[in-house]
Amino acid sequence: MDDTYWMQQALAEAQRAFDEAEVPIGCVIVAHQRLLAKAHNQTRRLHDPTAHAELIAITQAANALNTERLTDTTLYVTIEPCVMCVGALFAARVSRLVFGAADAKAGACGSVVDVTTNERLNHHLTVTRGLLASECGSVMTAFFEGLREQGKQ
Repeated sequence: MDDTYWMQQALAEAQRAFDEAEVPIGCVIVAHQRLLAKAHNQTRRLHDPTAHAELIAITQAANALNTERLTDTTLYVTIEPCVMCVGALFAARVSRLVFGAADAKAGACGSVVDVTTNERLNHHLTVTRGLLASECGSVMTAFFEGLREQGKQ
């Protein structure tokens, strides 16, 4: 199992979000090739603006490991994380982030800002950008095109 395999698992979670009329972002967290958590956005269902896929997955992984520190883990997410989610990655001490498509409106790993390279912060992680970017971006594009079409009716 490699990065592509795990990003495909995140894409499956994004599809679940899509099917539930949530913004289709999916995430998985892995340690030593073992799946610890999988999640998708649930902000609408839970009426919670913080219910991003990354935050839900971090909580699941911390529970699975029975610790608040997710050292030696990799988080795979279909869309570039926002500032809130990068902050949570730092707080959890996630070692590596792999994301698919960039987010030109809220991305905090280089698109709008790059929190991940700020040397003044107390944690750093390795970032891999653009894995299966086209596939990840396509799910988002289809979702928002659908919303626009619904708005026209």
